[in-house]
Amino acid sequence: MKSLWNESDAQELAGDLLAQRVYSSRLLGQEPSLVLHGGGNTSVKAEAVNLFGESETVLYVKGSGWDLATIEKAGFAPVRLDVLKKMAELQALSDSDMVNAQRAAMTDPNAPNPSVEAILHAIIPSAFVDHTHADAVVTISNARDGETRLQEIYGDEVLLLPYVMPGFVLARQVHELTAGINWSKLKGIVLLHHGVFTFSDDARESYENMIDLVSKAEAYLAEHVAIEPVLATADAVDLKQMAAMRRAASEVRGSAMLARLISDADAVSFSARSNVAAIAGRGPLTPDHVIRTKRTAMVVADDAVASVHSFADDYRNYFNRNNSSDLTCLDLAPRWALWPGCGAVAFGTTPGECDIIADISRHTMQAISRAEALGGWQALPEKDIFELEYWELEQAKLNKGGSAPEFRGKVALVTGGASGIGRACVESLLARGAVVVALDINPEIIDMNAPNLLGLVCDVTSRALLKRSIETAIRRFGGLDIVISNAGVFPVSCDIEAMDADLWQQSLNLNLTSHQVLLQEAIPYLKQGIDPAVVIIASKNVPAPGPGAAAYSVAKAGLTQLGRVAALELGKDGVRVNMLHPNAVYDTAIWNDEVLEKRAASYGLSVDQYKRNNILCCEVTSHHVGELACAMAGNLFACTTGAQLPVDGGNERVI
Repeated sequence: MKSLWNESDAQELAGDLLAQRVYSSRLLGQEPSLVLHGGGNTSVKAEAVNLFGESETVLYVKGSGWDLATIEKAGFAPVRLDVLKKMAELQALSDSDMVNAQRAAMTDPNAPNPSVEAILHAIIPSAFVDHTHADAVVTISNARDGETRLQEIYGDEVLLLPYVMPGFVLARQVHELTAGINWSKLKGIVLLHHGVFTFSDDARESYENMIDLVSKAEAYLAEHVAIEPVLATADAVDLKQMAAMRRAASEVRGSAMLARLISDADAVSFSARSNVAAIAGRGPLTPDHVIRTKRTAMVVADDAVASVHSFADDYRNYFNRNNSSDLTCLDLAPRWALWPGCGAVAFGTTPGECDIIADISRHTMQAISRAEALGGWQALPEKDIFELEYWELEQAKLNKGGSAPEFRGKVALVTGGASGIGRACVESLLARGAVVVALDINPEIIDMNAPNLLGLVCDVTSRALLKRSIETAIRRFGGLDIVISNAGVFPVSCDIEAMDADLWQQSLNLNLTSHQVLLQEAIPYLKQGIDPAVVIIASKNVPAPGPGAAAYSVAKAGLTQLGRVAALELGKDGVRVNMLHPNAVYDTAIWNDEVLEKRAASYGLSVDQYKRNNILCCEVTSHHVGELACAMAGNLFACTTGAQLPVDGGNERVI
């Protein structure tokens, strides 16, 4: 592992210990094989002046919720060092009481909660302390004869300690085992199955001690591990099975979840191992991961839905075997799965959670492969994993979260999503917590991409492109729950007598047939959706057509009839289909200032009067349509299908 230390950058921080702490912490956080998504912690001991003008030694330790890769000074919790050292002398202390005592000893009540390993940082006498869950070290620790191998690698330069759960018990153990030890002869501490601590009075030395220890473990693996990859070509993934699996997992969890397919060559190769079911059940790379991934991965059999329920049964049995007190069982749903021949699947309620679980699963698969080559993967016994998963501090968090957004964990698809009503629908869906796949022929749709928004360039009149876009959505998010069928065009005004055949056909292709094709391709996934709903953006021209708009009005009337039939056909599958009839929505691409001025003048009105030329005298915007479309896809309309709602400010011809 290469040191990223830059002495010229570090020199600018000379004299500011906390700034140096931020700098070297970020160096550690930049390396995923050291820490993943908030893992690891660091600290520095420094003098501070209190309210009374007295100098006191403060431990600045990484605060809860901060990530080493991006941490700032504000991310370090300042705790009085003398209090932490006194806490280490106690014979017993619950972790809840420890957290409260640490909080009470902080010099800044507005700072984040200190790491649960703050006491351990305090009793290490060096100014700088670094802690990571280095993949290479933990991989060797989890291999057969792991402790012996680590002793061979490090000799006397590290202190090897057996696994103890983080918190007060670990701090107390280290305090007892290091009494009278000569710290100057140690480069670090290795906690078996957990991670590495390094330390020094110099920020660079502490950081580079970490790099050195991890590099030695990596070199050992390079010398002793020759992994023969399983030559596997990804099987054709049954995306309907994936959607059904995601729905089953969501039902078991009790809330909607996304599912991310991980189908890179390494994941496919690992999933194709002949012993994949056995090694998937041995436990996580490090116990800290269990909070995010559960103890084991689900292995997908021929029936993906049955696999979810089998996993849930196994998890319930695991809980019952290990529960010796009045604990609350967590949900039974898997967090990641191995799908033989297809790769892996990460489950989460948000794209960010899926990303984290996908990253952890990749590191876990690599570590298991290496440990198997060293003689066998041996994670901690399930009782130890259970104790961390059901730690009192984690149990205390249950039921403390606020209510989730209505569409969190749900997947929506919007056509014509780059502008106008389509974009407003996208924004309203995102505001309600959905992930959105937005299709548009305009390449600018790509510029809208974000973690919870996948913009795809798609000509919706092409069945092949529509099919590919939907399949991309399933691979990325696992299913389809909401479809807002919006893409359309208002052709130039033309009387029937003078109408060109191409104009007529183009309107039918986009305003009607493309919606039928979209429904046809989406229905198999909607049937596996979570409270699935379709909202069709039709037009006021359906109940109240105007002269010169035959091509548009006929297509929209056909589209409305298509939606009504779809409501009849899909009701038995729980799929709701409703229609919206907007009118006079002037903040769309077809209405520019020149067109508005001409149309208003033809009625003898100002532009503002023209925009409000309805019964309520209000201006109807894309936002109004988007909000109503989202409402129709949500709980408010849970018992409504086949309905047609105007959003037009009131129109005498419609009423």
